[in-house]
Amino acid sequence: MKQWIGTLTIGAVLALAQCGVASAGAFEDGQAAYQRGDYATAMRFLHPLADEGHARAQFNLGQMYAGGQGVAEDFAQAMAWYRKAADQGDAAAENGVGFLYEHGRGVAQDFGQAMSWYRKAADQGYAPAQSNVGSLYWDGHGVPQAYDEAVEWYRKAVVQGNAIAQDNLGYAYATGHGVAQDFAQAMIWYRKAADQGNAVAQSDIGALYEHGQGVPRDLGQALAWYRKAADQGKSGAIAAVKRLSSLSAAKTK
Repeated sequence: MKQWIGTLTIGAVLALAQCGVASAGAFEDGQAAYQRGDYATAMRFLHPLADEGHARAQFNLGQMYAGGQGVAEDFAQAMAWYRKAADQGDAAAENGVGFLYEHGRGVAQDFGQAMSWYRKAADQGYAPAQSNVGSLYWDGHGVPQAYDEAVEWYRKAVVQGNAIAQDNLGYAYATGHGVAQDFAQAMIWYRKAADQGNAVAQSDIGALYEHGQGVPRDLGQALAWYRKAADQGKSGAIAAVKRLSSLSAAKTK
């Protein structure tokens, strides 16, 4: 009897292992399809896994519904799938739930809930959530406004190379909130974010060059950086390009 139970246990383990390998393969295929923009194929691989409780697949479905990728944009569905993954401790999904609460998408806006979910992910070391916690402290949403707390959370995220946190930390130095004002430091952090393609940081660098803050005033450099951001659709940068281009044209007349 004991031998039979033992044999059955070994067989069950082997079956589970084979199932796990198959699930891993399907997930990788779904992820690859998602990365190349083949959302229909991604959904075909990921949806069955999500139904079976695969947390990463559930998160990915949430992403697809939130972004209208291969499906109609549906924040209520995004929240439902994020929650399934978040309830399993998936940090990215916890961050997704927080984002929907912060912005009132699919649920009533609730900064307290946003902070609660961001903190769950941030406490796991998830850099985007750490940056988001910092932003809630910066704006005083769901918590009393505290620039020093915001900066501390930004620093946790920049260590991991998070571009949004890098830009936010640069802005803290530029404005002197939570840290002593230091335009040279602002430029350092803006550049780290800009070099990752962050349009906000590229525009911020343009502003430093335009006004000669932390660097010698250089309208050519300002225009070049504004253009990088404008090419990504940053509205403020588009306006700045038009302004500086008009100024340059007027000077040449």
